[in-house]
Amino acid sequence: MARSRLLDEVRQAMRVRHYSIRTEQAYIQWIKRYIYFHNKKHPAEMGAEELSAFLTHLAVNKNVTASTQNQALSALLFLYKQVLGIELPWLNDVIRAKRPSRLPVVLPKEQVIQVLGGIKGTNALIARLLYGTGMRLMEAMRLRVQDIDFDYRQITVRLGKGGKDRVTMLPDTLIEPIQAQLADAQGIHQMDLKEGFGCIYLPYALAKKYPNACREWRWQYVFPSIKRSRDPHDGMIRRHHLDEKNVQRAVRESARRCGILKRVTPHTLRHCFATHLLESGVDIRTLQELLGHQDIKTTQIYTHVINKGANAVRSPLD
Repeated sequence: MARSRLLDEVRQAMRVRHYSIRTEQAYIQWIKRYIYFHNKKHPAEMGAEELSAFLTHLAVNKNVTASTQNQALSALLFLYKQVLGIELPWLNDVIRAKRPSRLPVVLPKEQVIQVLGGIKGTNALIARLLYGTGMRLMEAMRLRVQDIDFDYRQITVRLGKGGKDRVTMLPDTLIEPIQAQLADAQGIHQMDLKEGFGCIYLPYALAKKYPNACREWRWQYVFPSIKRSRDPHDGMIRRHHLDEKNVQRAVRESARRCGILKRVTPHTLRHCFATHLLESGVDIRTLQELLGHQDIKTTQIYTHVINKGANAVRSPLD
């Protein structure tokens, strides 16, 4: 019971701070693993030694990546500081694992066209949207009807990474396919309303402030799920957006059929969007805004991709 109450307190603290449901689920799992690793000892009774032992176990015995180890650390820091209210000096001295510096995987335009051509249905539209706008996969999945502006040819990305909004372009070639997708989605929404459903999840406290907004067409997902499911936030039956795993699988399998040996994911299309725009002469600051990067250094990695290409330096053998 004590363990359950502790985890409920973690969930409540995260929802008050508007953490995503995925981050909440990940943090809960790490806190559980931390407690079980130390034989169900209460976190309030543990300190630097126990936390360091757990992180070492992840790195040495489980061979997790630096980003995974840092996520576990972030979950435990949240537990101690925000839930238990324990300010321990050693928390600030815990060293985060250093993530290796890697260049993004980028495909030439010809291969991107091949990969996109090998994907069918709604997954094809989403994949083209990722390459045509530079959106992250989950940003596209969470896209709502009102976020698409056909008049100004732009898409507003709501609550992107870091909780920030930004605007990116709407490719002309995707206008008709997206309008067709919206027509299908609206049909699904009308069916849900007739069957007594149709209320979508709204972020923050919008559902309380505007009780009827959840049933309005403008708030619906552009890519709704094929079936309704129980919302983990409040237990209500709703229609969520499509499962992103379907897009991941479609992109991966299309790249394999094309004979591409590189590891291709939906995020690769975002990397291609950035690199190909730079190659076409778009300035780095504009690209930074389109990608939603807070630091220009993050965007500059794509200049490294171009500068380190095969054509940047001539081999002495030639």
